[in-house]
Amino acid sequence: MNKLECIDISKSFILNNESLSVLKNINISIAENERIAISGKSGAGKSTLLHIMAGLDKPTQGHVRFKNRFLLDLKNKELSQIRLLNFGFVYQFHHLLEDLTIEENIHIPLLLNNSLNKTNKSRSIEIMKYLDIYERKDHLPWKLSGGEKQRAAIARALINKPKFLFLDEPTGNLDYENANHIQNLLIDMSNNHGIALITATHDNEFIKAFKKVYELSESKLSELNE
Repeated sequence: MNKLECIDISKSFILNNESLSVLKNINISIAENERIAISGKSGAGKSTLLHIMAGLDKPTQGHVRFKNRFLLDLKNKELSQIRLLNFGFVYQFHHLLEDLTIEENIHIPLLLNNSLNKTNKSRSIEIMKYLDIYERKDHLPWKLSGGEKQRAAIARALINKPKFLFLDEPTGNLDYENANHIQNLLIDMSNNHGIALITATHDNEFIKAFKKVYELSESKLSELNE
């Protein structure tokens, strides 16, 4: 079983000629099928940590290890391929391309992987039906509600069958009903397809669905339910 490991991760930024530490010596290991939630105040560094875990950002110190390989040691092409095939990412804002239809947006990872074939087109239809956006597949994003756009973003993140799905405040822009619906869908897909969920969230109701909950405070990560 594959694991994603953060080993002594630290991250700092230069602000007004001074070093600002956001993460200090973070160590965490996440296996396939696991679900972990990371809580913390706004600006605590939750998004930064998720980006580093997913290989979207580099730590100042430390390593991220996946499949016994250190992500920092990989060339950009290798790292992009690992992200494309193993990781999915859902942001607070959907980041759909406004001049593409919903179906075309969902197909973007397949195009990047040169795998837009009949089988995967059928898979995208199944995902859209499961997420209840199939009837909207030919619409441009501006014609969809906020909840529908976020479900489309989730479909895009799932199309390459990732084993690790990163969720950065995925319901932060949604009303209670839509947020609850998307949270239930994510947990259901995690249970049924063995997808690890790593989420940064302020939503206490969503946190209840996670067996492991961490808090990021003063640049340190601590487990709340040990």
